[in-house]
Amino acid sequence: MNRKTFLTQIGGAGLLTMLPLSSMIASNKFDHNSDKDINEKIVLNKEGKILNVIGDIQTHKLLGSDTNNQIVEWVNEVEPGTGIPPHIHTREDEIFRVIKGQVEIMVGNKTVILNEGDMAYAPKNIVHSWKIVGDKKASMCTSAFPAGIEIMFNELNELPEGPPNFEIVAKICAKYGIRFV
Repeated sequence: MNRKTFLTQIGGAGLLTMLPLSSMIASNKFDHNSDKDINEKIVLNKEGKILNVIGDIQTHKLLGSDTNNQIVEWVNEVEPGTGIPPHIHTREDEIFRVIKGQVEIMVGNKTVILNEGDMAYAPKNIVHSWKIVGDKKASMCTSAFPAGIEIMFNELNELPEGPPNFEIVAKICAKYGIRFV
């Protein structure tokens, strides 16, 4: 269909409904990052900042500082039996994508075993937990949005090696809007 035919078919009213959209595009109102320069980033498999967050080995790939604090993403590489007990985030939503292995995940009142390629979404204010099951190391890509949780992970990474003091861990997490249930 050519432009003239299109304009004739939609008529004046249809064209008028498109004007607010075109003005938003022209004024860049869809650009959520217009107030800050955001650069593209490509992170290869073996790249990123590695943290040991209470036995959860995380490679941080994308930080809030990369995305105008919109999202943070990391990859977990963990042994069977490793997991995070039930907890609630009050600030961020999370998406968990299993890359390899098996992860038992609980979100709300549902518990399932996720396999390679499966994912789960845990909105803020919903209890969730995860644990590596089976007999093989698992890898999971986790995204949290908005960003900010990576600051907590850096703080937890600084704790002394060995079994964690749960009171200290809970206190650190509480500063970032996370509580264990």
